[in-house]
Amino acid sequence: MSSVFYRNPHHVYPKGLRGEGVYLYDADGRQYLDGSGGAAVSCVGHGHPDVIAAIKAQVDELAYAHTAFFTNEPQERLAEYLANRFGEPGARVYFLSGGSEANETAIKLVRQYWVAQGQESKHLIISRHQSYHGNTLGALSLSGSPGRRDMFAPLLHDWPKIVPCYAYRHQDTGETDEDYGVRAAQALDDAVLEHGARNIAAFIAETVVGATMGAVPPVTGYLARVREICDRHEILLVFDEVMAGCGRCGTYFAFEQDDVLPDIVTLAKGLGGGYQPVGAAIARGFIHDKIAEVHGSFSHGHTYIGHATACRAALAVADVVDREGLLANVERIGTLLRGELESALREHPHVGDIRGRGLLLGVELVINRDDKTPADPSVAASIKSEAMANGLIVYPGGGTADGRRGAHILVAPPFIYDDKHVDELVTKLARVLAAVQIDAGKRSS
Repeated sequence: MSSVFYRNPHHVYPKGLRGEGVYLYDADGRQYLDGSGGAAVSCVGHGHPDVIAAIKAQVDELAYAHTAFFTNEPQERLAEYLANRFGEPGARVYFLSGGSEANETAIKLVRQYWVAQGQESKHLIISRHQSYHGNTLGALSLSGSPGRRDMFAPLLHDWPKIVPCYAYRHQDTGETDEDYGVRAAQALDDAVLEHGARNIAAFIAETVVGATMGAVPPVTGYLARVREICDRHEILLVFDEVMAGCGRCGTYFAFEQDDVLPDIVTLAKGLGGGYQPVGAAIARGFIHDKIAEVHGSFSHGHTYIGHATACRAALAVADVVDREGLLANVERIGTLLRGELESALREHPHVGDIRGRGLLLGVELVINRDDKTPADPSVAASIKSEAMANGLIVYPGGGTADGRRGAHILVAPPFIYDDKHVDELVTKLARVLAAVQIDAGKRSS
């Protein structure tokens, strides 16, 4: 009998024994193709010798020294690497242990910046319905995921939320991407006017929506319009790239593809590639400088910020991505995988949409393709179970369509996939979908 407090105490979990490349193995010797990188985490695969060697070397030198007393070389080097990639001189990087902490940090950065500016009334942060920004109470307050929020609603801030940019369900027939992008962004302008720009501190959005809607990218022009609205109303723009960043979408930052620079971007997951828990909040220089000038210091901190071993692991992961040309492979394999999914599933009666960028892809499931009737959200658990039985790990989710109805599959494999892994994933996923009753979320007899 286990003493572990499991996520689901009624579920029996196989015991993970080892990982090798794109495969995981349990204690019974079963092999699983990693089709989702866990939760879009394992970007360079499992057991990479260079990352493991870097971690071992760092532990031999300095595993941990509290950053209230010391800085450390891995933190300095990783901050320089990320700041240089950010795209504007002067960016500063604050390290955390994961995505929830990174988004909590963004909240506090935003607030302290506006207090430093003498605009203390700015305290509201606008986010979007069907979003997910983390499970700590501040990050959950930002999140627009009813299933994650309901239990804790009395503890959360009731901050404003607007509709997401969700072309599959919200774009009108005959409406261009550009026109829809303008219309979707108008919801932000309307919310600012409703609540008063003097009260709005920031707008936060996932550049490509991950877990809650299944790899929904913005249409052309949407983020540029959002940037313009934020500038006009003196509101900070925060992009959550905890899942979409660090190369997952084919460029290091997903926002590069939209030619829009946020004021703050948050990262995690692929930053450490699963080898160490690490996240980051990157802020433009003017935010750092104003807080330093007026407050003297940033009133925030965690025990493990700037952790030497975690930062060394993230440096090693970044080196592997760069040295092995994995961003190019994300583009190539992502294009191939999407094409193969579309070919294999185009006739499936319950596949409504296949979308995403790079190796962050989603398959939305419906009861009726013609009217896009959402599938029962219980389908997600059925797909996960059936996939595991077929030696495949994918990341299904429920509530896709409106926060409560609908289901999807998130496909986000390691960047080291090659053609044969694409074939294996698509073959196994097609078999899984053939075995699951989509409308009721039950396995076919």
